[in-house]
Amino acid sequence: MNGSIAHKSATSARASAFNGTTLVSQRRNVARQTSRGLAVRVRAGNTNAQKAEYIWFDGLEGQKDIMFNEMRSKTKVMQKPLPAGSTDFPMWSFDGSSTGQAEGDDSDCLLRPVFSCPDPIRGDNHVLVLCEVLTPNGDPHPTNTRDRLAKILDKEINDEEPLYGFEQEYTMLGSDGRVFGWPEGGYPAPQGPFYCGAGNEAVYGRPLAEAHLDACIKAGIQVSGINAEIMPGQWEYQVGPVGPLELGDSVMVSRWLLHRLGEDMGIVCTFDPKPVKGDWNGTGAHTNFSTKSMRNEGGVDAINDAVEKLSKTHDKHITQYGLGNEQRLTGLHETCDIGTFRSGVADRGASIRIPRQVEIEGKGYLEDRRPSANVDPYTVAFLLLETIFSKA
Repeated sequence: MNGSIAHKSATSARASAFNGTTLVSQRRNVARQTSRGLAVRVRAGNTNAQKAEYIWFDGLEGQKDIMFNEMRSKTKVMQKPLPAGSTDFPMWSFDGSSTGQAEGDDSDCLLRPVFSCPDPIRGDNHVLVLCEVLTPNGDPHPTNTRDRLAKILDKEINDEEPLYGFEQEYTMLGSDGRVFGWPEGGYPAPQGPFYCGAGNEAVYGRPLAEAHLDACIKAGIQVSGINAEIMPGQWEYQVGPVGPLELGDSVMVSRWLLHRLGEDMGIVCTFDPKPVKGDWNGTGAHTNFSTKSMRNEGGVDAINDAVEKLSKTHDKHITQYGLGNEQRLTGLHETCDIGTFRSGVADRGASIRIPRQVEIEGKGYLEDRRPSANVDPYTVAFLLLETIFSKA
């Protein structure tokens, strides 16, 4: 355990003063100390050149080794900067044969910017640019789940102003694949002391969780909180309340930021729904959902109607709510069995939970507890709309 404690302390020291400039300075110092013979002094010129990090996903979340994820990115230097928030960044392309999105004899996939925000790591005027993937002829790529969500947003749905709150859980791993902070060749104490805990023995990986929260806030992503989860080394952050497209865009950029910051701390973050077998909680993405009718007086009727519709499409949702979810939805550890649909007030063992305050006030929202942590957020948003608004 002493080695793990030392590892945690070292991580704390590296991340204690997070900001873009500090991280860049730290990386440069490390480079100078470890390879002085290769150090190069660079003088910054009077340039306003902008680094735009183009981000996309390859659609293979949960299909790779647990140490890998679906996020991809590369940097374009813009000699004429554009403001963060613009979607007028130029289209680009990438080698789809290297990401599993194309064959080698016709490998170019197109990147169309759909969202941008300040880059909280590089700082200055630099930006993160989220892109959707298109085929060479300009059609949505099969991995482009954003497109079908955008197309379902008709007047009926938009008039109801749907809102989402996404609870993204994740598990930190060390470079050896063990849960970050866990003792070598063994296990920590049983679950109990770790949820929302405080103290060196109760919480593993807080520096990364805090750095990620800071980065999301600086990027303008609407995060609403973080907390240590039930299994040590497992964390959660919440995105929302936001609309359908903003949900997917925000979650994808926030996931990229989590992986990117993990690079600097030697931590891998996985969304695997059951990273540790046995009597340990899985990793989910509980999704809170409401419409204007649900939030208005008497909205519980609209909530109950939605639950009834969701009960009839359970299997359809489950097949798209994340790979490996059967390992998590067992009926144990605050889940409902994957083959069963059940709703209940304040019931964390239900498929759909109605919060107690919603029952008391007769209005509010519902919580879909079925999505796994590796679920595609655009898919969750789409399926809830398709079912509740009877668009299938």
